[in-house]
Amino acid sequence: MELETLIEPVVESLGLELVEATFKKEGGRRVLRVIVDREGGVDLDTIAEASRKVSRRLDLEDFGHDSYTLEVSSPGVERPLKSPADFITRVGEKVKVKTFAPVEGSKTHTGTIAAADETAVTIAVEDGERRLAYDDISSSRTVFEWGR
Repeated sequence: MELETLIEPVVESLGLELVEATFKKEGGRRVLRVIVDREGGVDLDTIAEASRKVSRRLDLEDFGHDSYTLEVSSPGVERPLKSPADFITRVGEKVKVKTFAPVEGSKTHTGTIAAADETAVTIAVEDGERRLAYDDISSSRTVFEWGR
């Protein structure tokens, strides 16, 4: 069973949104990082409860035959953007988008989301606008600006 399919119902039952669930290898150990959020943010008690319930669900499903460390957290001030809906709801916000291949000479595009639809996002950068298809994006996140 796919990781997000196992975790998402547990997270949603707590009134949270599953932002991301990824396995990473860090310092020789496997880390399962689960990022959750909700309108207004999440507090430590909510994260602890989500961690307990996600851990229990994964144990019940006998997920992962190898050992791993579970980390549940909020996205913080710079949230990853994964789906078209993430971009659509953040029109007007500053973002940093990385593409697999260069677009107009660059793989990194930092600017404000000017528009977004189901197939692509348009980023207003210093020298104009760039329309980036979601399939061409390797990673993206909001950018927090201090002092605003």
